[in-house]
Amino acid sequence: MLNNGLDESLGFLLGVAYRKVAQLFQHHLKDHNMTPEQWAVLYRISEEDGMIQREIGRRAEKDKPTTTRILASLEEKGLIRKVGGTEDRRSVRVYITPEGRTKVQQIEPLERAAMEEARAGFSDEEYKLLMGLLGRLIRNSGPDLGPGLSPDLSPDKVQKQDEFKQDRSVEHQ
Repeated sequence: MLNNGLDESLGFLLGVAYRKVAQLFQHHLKDHNMTPEQWAVLYRISEEDGMIQREIGRRAEKDKPTTTRILASLEEKGLIRKVGGTEDRRSVRVYITPEGRTKVQQIEPLERAAMEEARAGFSDEEYKLLMGLLGRLIRNSGPDLGPGLSPDLSPDKVQKQDEFKQDRSVEHQ
């Protein structure tokens, strides 16, 4: 097994890569009063209106306190609204507002641009391989490490996600 110190530590390098990509995306978001964490939650809500907080957190890979904090911030900005459940008042459903939908339409191209910058120098095949390897790493790390850390990031799934994003961007033009 290779491990010649921190520079070859998988965890360390993944952390560095995450911080660099997040900083790059944050730079693109600077005029939108939004963080990458908030974007992930808002985007998941835009995919399916009316989810409960637990499902939003699972899909956005956030724990309960983080999800609660982000939802409060998005609600304060007028990007989402919460509606109490009719059968169970503890069950709150979250909906994106028209302003939130507009924000998603504004930020989607910025996110794509930031990710294109991050993947500069990668061929399509290398990118698909990277995404597949990251998916395997996530699955190997165990689903019990967080609220759903076992997405299917196989190369076929990544291709379908990319096509979905392209279709959504064409719809909103």
